[in-house]
Amino acid sequence: MRVLGIDCGTEYTGYGVVELSASGELLCLLCGAIKLSPSEPLPLRLSRIFDRLNEIIQEHHPDYVAIEDIFYAVNVKSALKLGQVRGVAMLAAASAGLEVAEYSPLSIKSAVVGYGKAEKHQVQHMVRQLLNLEEIPEPADAADALAIAICHLHTSATLERQRAIL
Repeated sequence: MRVLGIDCGTEYTGYGVVELSASGELLCLLCGAIKLSPSEPLPLRLSRIFDRLNEIIQEHHPDYVAIEDIFYAVNVKSALKLGQVRGVAMLAAASAGLEVAEYSPLSIKSAVVGYGKAEKHQVQHMVRQLLNLEEIPEPADAADALAIAICHLHTSATLERQRAIL
């Protein structure tokens, strides 16, 4: 199974493609971030996010897309902009016929670190360990996107086992 994790943001939108191999190994196929200029009009930034996510989907053929739920916003305007970025990410997935899974930050941290209130550096360290990477992915948004993808892989594997039992 292959998952595109997306860490939505208005300045950086992180992405990471993780595959669960037949042997159960997690493989990082791609990670990075779409750098956006705050001086650019929001519609242009949204278009750039949509275009890049479409490219990634076409190149890497994920089976699912996973994103983080909005959990905190400094103000309403920031929350609205973040919601627009999430909408664009969902649209890119839906345009390719992909399901979108949403996870809370607590769920992501629990799946990756084993503790829902883990610090950012702990999540980044575990992403590096789980994917057998030489270094922590940069920028932090890329590591977060990989964590989101790992969360989906762990969660979906658990759901599959539960379905098999029932």
